[in-house]
Amino acid sequence: MKIRITFLFLLVGISAFSQKTTDSIQFKKRVLESTEVDFLLSYYNQDGSKSAVSGGLGSEQLTDIASNVVVSMPINDNDVLTVDLGISAYSSASSSNINPFNATGASGGGDDDDDRKSNNKTMAAASEPYGTPWQASSGASKSDQLTAITVNYAHSSDSRNFIWNADVSFSNEYDYTSIGFGGGIAQLFNDKNSEISLKVNAYLDKWQPIYPTELHEYSKNGPDFLNQGFFNGVSVLNQNGQATVDYLPSTFQTVSAVNRNSYSASFGFSQVVSKKLQFSVFFDVLKQQGLLSTPYHRIYFADKDNYYIGQPEYIANYENESNTGVYKLADDIERLPNSRFKLPIGGRLNYYINERFVLRTYYRYYSDNWDIQSHTANVELPFKISDRFTIFPMYRFYTQTQSKYYAPYETHLSTEKYYTSDADLSSFDANQYGFGINYTDIFTGAKIWKLGLKNIDFRFNHYQRSDNLTANIATIGFKFILQ
Repeated sequence: MKIRITFLFLLVGISAFSQKTTDSIQFKKRVLESTEVDFLLSYYNQDGSKSAVSGGLGSEQLTDIASNVVVSMPINDNDVLTVDLGISAYSSASSSNINPFNATGASGGGDDDDDRKSNNKTMAAASEPYGTPWQASSGASKSDQLTAITVNYAHSSDSRNFIWNADVSFSNEYDYTSIGFGGGIAQLFNDKNSEISLKVNAYLDKWQPIYPTELHEYSKNGPDFLNQGFFNGVSVLNQNGQATVDYLPSTFQTVSAVNRNSYSASFGFSQVVSKKLQFSVFFDVLKQQGLLSTPYHRIYFADKDNYYIGQPEYIANYENESNTGVYKLADDIERLPNSRFKLPIGGRLNYYINERFVLRTYYRYYSDNWDIQSHTANVELPFKISDRFTIFPMYRFYTQTQSKYYAPYETHLSTEKYYTSDADLSSFDANQYGFGINYTDIFTGAKIWKLGLKNIDFRFNHYQRSDNLTANIATIGFKFILQ
């Protein structure tokens, strides 16, 4: 998880006094006067019809609740230590279909090892399993938790014109672990009206690959897998709904490398042009290496026959939400190159209109060597309705071209080297509309124990993509000062 921490640097205060000599003593103000504690909570839900787990078709329903506690502590006049601890939990119809057959309990207690357990009953006596890409199964992959921690140490020079920082991070979820480290420097000049900065980060990640049920069984039991494990006693159907033993996903092989390493460098320049106008520009260089595809994303080839598990009467309507009883077996998993180079370039411009309004704008251009190009434009118009309350409408527009490795559901060919049906790599436009409310009390009048409430920030956004993916995002944050 990449978390950016912004520090407020205060001007140096100087006072002098004399007794019977002309000596003077210089005082400097601390970078951070008191410990600050931020409590952040977010809620996210989405739905769509192009699930990558089901090969580019099916429910994308997902709900995620995340919380963060950020504690910034002054170590001395010049140094600040910040610790960010985050926990999130999600429930997803899409990822539950890594093993879609848990809907009937046929895969044995809902675990993703996919070993059917008869509980002293013969498999012939058990009911046939079934699933559907349009509904969630009850497998273990239906939900997951992410835990992440980032520790950042920042040092400011006595003049407050030079700052360096270093950070380390760790995150873990069911099938993915990440370790990160990095640092940055910033130089202020021109009476602190100009700033140039450099940040570098590295993330060393490791997958614990999870494969779709049918491909997992093939890798475990070999070409005779239809008579063993999960498939023992289960009918595989062809396109006509007839039982067959011809299903053989011979294209599939387990991944040999499970690491994913990401490296980034970010360069920035900001300038205070006048009392009303500020701008900043940036460009990043990012390189990823390793396993960049997702092992549980299915692929269906146009030049391969179709095979199913479930109730044959639903095969004809497989691509419609009316299909509630059959699931198509994969030909392979998503395959992508083991390297990716990304180059985002952008800028911000903020203009103080009057004591009530401020205009905030943002633009970013992005390109990578997978042939994706995108444009992002964002605008906010904060309106100060009182000394303590500010409201701000927000709008964001995004558009991108598709990756050269993308093709929709069941249109890739088995002769291709790389393939994905993940709609996030397709061509689409997106609009995001939202608003926010901010409450600030510089005197921290409200208190909880020894914490004085300084700020409350609430935001809500609705996201709409041209491929019918929709989402709602709500966040609220509380900033306290330890007194």
